[in-house]
Formats: sequence, C-alpha cells, structure tokens
Amino acid sequence: MKKSTTNAAFYVPYGLWLALFVVAPVLLIIYQSFFDISGHFTLSNYATYFQSGTYILMTINSVVYAFIITAVTLLISYPTAYLLHYAKHKQLWLLLIILPTWINLLLKAYAFIGIFSQDGGVNGFLAMFGIAPKQFLFTDFSFILVASYIEIPFMILPIFNGIEELDQGYVNASRDLGAKGWQTFTRVILPLTMSGVKAGVQAVFIPSLSLFMLTRLIGGNRVITLGTAIEEHFLVTMNWGMGSTIGVVLIIAMFLIMFLTGERKRKGGRA
Repeated sequence: MKKSTTNAAFYVPYGLWLALFVVAPVLLIIYQSFFDISGHFTLSNYATYFQSGTYILMTINSVVYAFIITAVTLLISYPTAYLLHYAKHKQLWLLLIILPTWINLLLKAYAFIGIFSQDGGVNGFLAMFGIAPKQFLFTDFSFILVASYIEIPFMILPIFNGIEELDQGYVNASRDLGAKGWQTFTRVILPLTMSGVKAGVQAVFIPSLSLFMLTRLIGGNRVITLGTAIEEHFLVTMNWGMGSTIGVVLIIAMFLIMFLTGERKRKGGRA
C-alpha cells in the first residue's frame, strides 16, 4: 500500500503541470471564443469564421504551407536519418543537428534576414557572378526555406529513432531473398519505420499550422496564415473572442492530424 502511494505521488507534479499549462489554457481559449469584443456571450464568432471567405482562405493557406514545409523537411530528413544510422560517430552528428534548436527562434529569423537581404551573404555570393541583387527576402521561397530549416531537427529525430529500432535481420533477409535495394527500402525499411515518419509529421505539421513570427519577419506579411490572424486579434484589434475562435479551429485541426497520423491497433493484433 505504501509503495503504491509513493508511486502515485510521482504523478502529482506531472498532473499539476498538465492541468495548469495544457488543460486550463485550452479550456480558457474555448470559453473566450464565445464572447465578442464587448464581453457579451455570442456564437457570432464561429458564424463569422465559417462564413468569411478571408478566414477560409487563411485556413487553406495555413494547411498548404504546413503541407509544403512538412514535405520539404521529410524529403531532407529521411535520407539524412538513414545516413546517420550507418555513419560513424552518429551521436556527434545528431548533436550537431540538434544544436540549432537551442538558439532562440527570433535570433535565427534575424540571422536569415541578414543572409537574404539585398546586402546579405546570398546576394554577395551572386554578385561574384554578376547576377545580383536578387529579391530573396519577403518571398514564399524564403519563408518555406527558413521554416523547413527550423523544423528539420524535429523531423530527423523520430525518423532516426525509428530506423535505429529497425531489426537489421529483416533487411538482410530481404537482400538474401534477391530483393533489389529500392525493393528492400519500399517493402521493408519504409513500412517498418513509418511510425517514426508519422511522429515526425506530427512534430512538424502541427506547429507549422500556426506560424506567425516567420510570416512577418521572413514572409513580410505576404504569407497570411491563421497564426497571423490570431496575433492580429490578440495584439492589434484586441478582439480576443475572435482570436480564441481561430485558436479553437487550430486545436481541432491539430487533433485531427494526430488522429490521422496516430498508431492504430487492430483487434487481436498490432497495427
């Protein structure tokens, strides 16, 4: 009895943290979404959102940009994680990949502003070939590139872990049975590491839905997403009810993505 009480005590800090910093903020956002700018209870925020072509377009933009960012990071991260698995000193290489995540996002954004500006490093390099200056900053290309760079470590880590857990015996058996390299990859390696891919997609797609700092600093407000709208409503128009409504929509979208990319178990066996 004493041991079970001690074990339960270990969950108290986690339960408090979860209640205060996850459950309570979500409930507060849901509650706030039912009030207008004057503090009156209303359902008009949801009606405005679903009837407004502007908000629908923002939603589509958010999903499209998040999909592109996720696709770019996946195309880069899977080969990188695969090579890391077979590399010497892979823990050192993994540390070097993780290191940029220790740097503040704002600092990284300003660093890329310097790199892509008219007098930045990219245009300085192109000037050597007589093809500068070019407009790189405040474009869709720069926004997707910077966002993908920032999100890449969060895609590499789960994929790398998935490949590390892969039983090499399956790969060797496939090769012994005469499968070619691409057949081994598509029929053995990729399916058995799909859990890592799904975890990486969750880790990248969900945050990419609500980017707002990069849309301003790198996209120059040419990239309009729901994250930008939330920032405007909370900091400019002070319409917290509408901002909370958009937040609720994002929360629902995030749960939907988690459901679609989550692991499912079949009756009587594993998924």
